[in-house]
Amino acid sequence: MPEPTTDPGRGADHPPSLGLGTRIAVLFAVGGLLVSLGIAGATMALTRRQLVEAREQTATVVAVSNATRLSNQLTPESTIEDLPTVVDSLTKVEGGQRIIRLGDDWLPAPELDHDDLPPDLVARLDARLGGRLVTEVRGAPHVVVGIPLSAFDADYYAVVDLAGITHTLDNLQYVLLGAGAATTVLAALLGSWASRRTLRPLRRVRGAAEAIAGGRLDTRLGPQSDPDLDRLSDSFNEMARALEARIHRDARFASDVSHELRSPLTTLMAGVGVLEARRDELSDRSQTALDLLVQDLERFNRLVNELLEISGYDAGVADLDLTEVNVAQFLSATVAGMDGIRLDLPRDGHGLVIEADKRRLARVMANLLDNARRYGGGATTVSLECGEELVIAVEDDGPGVPDTERTAIFDRFSRGSAGGRRGADGGTGLGLSLVVEDLRLHGGRAAVEDRPDGRPGARFTLRLPRPTPHDTTEDDGR
Repeated sequence: MPEPTTDPGRGADHPPSLGLGTRIAVLFAVGGLLVSLGIAGATMALTRRQLVEAREQTATVVAVSNATRLSNQLTPESTIEDLPTVVDSLTKVEGGQRIIRLGDDWLPAPELDHDDLPPDLVARLDARLGGRLVTEVRGAPHVVVGIPLSAFDADYYAVVDLAGITHTLDNLQYVLLGAGAATTVLAALLGSWASRRTLRPLRRVRGAAEAIAGGRLDTRLGPQSDPDLDRLSDSFNEMARALEARIHRDARFASDVSHELRSPLTTLMAGVGVLEARRDELSDRSQTALDLLVQDLERFNRLVNELLEISGYDAGVADLDLTEVNVAQFLSATVAGMDGIRLDLPRDGHGLVIEADKRRLARVMANLLDNARRYGGGATTVSLECGEELVIAVEDDGPGVPDTERTAIFDRFSRGSAGGRRGADGGTGLGLSLVVEDLRLHGGRAAVEDRPDGRPGARFTLRLPRPTPHDTTEDDGR
């Protein structure tokens, strides 16, 4: 049995890719996230810069003012013990502390000492240069302003805590994160709406293509709301018209050919009938040739009749002649006189009546039984299941149908690998395709599967819509 093939781009190890609509929504969401992150980052940086600079300016202005006042109040006889009284009169800044050097002595702040000052700034003041520095003091960010008192051997240091700015920036960060999340969600919703709106014309094209594939060849797209989409619609409609014309032309050709073949075929059948009537007068070799001729003519006649049926489907003129059909009685009559076929009917299926074309259903069953006889050694079971839909199954004990051929065998002129085993009693290759077409007219479908009991063989199933309760009647002995 051949191994099933897989698409190299969609192997078992590759998950299916996202749809176009989902990708558009994701791209919008990612775009919204990136934009919000960019805006948040820029806002945080600018806000931090503005707040820190404002804090630095305030600390510097106050420090210069305090240093000037301190220098004005000092005298050459001032000592470190005199400074606390002077310092208490200086301007205070929230979160600010002062450290003062007078000679070799230091006046520490309540929580800081001169050892906490940045060495680089202390070195600048030793060189009698002022400076300002943002640094960490005892693990927290501070602005340190150093001003030398030129008139004295003294330095003034203002240490201002930036904890308030940090707290403000943390709150701003939470706000920006929330805004970024909301922006991402809104962008995703916008992308979803845009994708639906963008893909709506493609969905119309898909629906029209599915309708054409289902046999509604007159399906066309209406005018669109966009000039570019109008060109797409016009191209699609032109393609649909060309396809419809081509299919109708091919159907007419097949119908015309089949009709033209009927007359000579009838003449040949009449001539062969005359020869069969005088069969005893022929030699053995001639009788063998006559038998081969009869078999091929019968097959040829069946092929022509089936081609006429197929051309009717392609031309769209096939219709149903609906009558009431008792399913159990119909199946019983179908297998009557056939040895070796078991009829399996459920208890609730004996009075089931459906509206159907009895001639077409009879041909469906005949084709399936003939198919089982040719390629499966003959049907063994015909069963009926009454669930949400009616399932008529035909089973055989043959070699079965490979998985790779279970769809192709319903195509026209397709016999699958079993076609190579047929002999002189071979089919035309149209029987199963007619089964599909007849069931499609009834709103049903056909399939082939393994036998449920696990034994070798094929199980062909016919699925028909189950009639509503008021459409069924009890078996009245008809």
